Amino acid sequence: MGFSIPWESLFGGILLGISATILLLFNGKIAGISGVLTGLLTPKSNDYSWRFLFFAGMILGGFISTAFLGAHIPTEFAATPMMIAVAGLLVGIGTKLGNGCTSGHGICGIGRLSHRSIIATCVFMLTAGITVFFRLHLL
Repeated sequence: MGFSIPWESLFGGILLGISATILLLFNGKIAGISGVLTGLLTPKSNDYSWRFLFFAGMILGGFISTAFLGAHIPTEFAATPMMIAVAGLLVGIGTKLGNGCTSGHGICGIGRLSHRSIIATCVFMLTAGITVFFRLHLL
């Protein structure tokens, strides 16, 4: 079995890095999804349009990926709807406690060499690992 390069993932990572860099350089904003969405729900003056376009671009990108590039959206899950709802709630609580999400801390913060973001991302990943172990081996 040989090694193959995951081109789609590599290309997606490059696009994430480029978009985060452009947003920071030209707008002075961090491309953290939780912050972008929070700003959409509680808009401030002159701060709504870029957030709307950013969020719309994510939705449009997902649509283009499924409609034209053959990407697959999972429709069957190994968890109950209640487990998915609880998981979503816990992610939201963690995002609030961590003052941001993996995109803001993991992509943008680590790229800026922010100590706070490096620590937050390590905590996110450790918590994810413990959660997966708990879910798969203890439940």
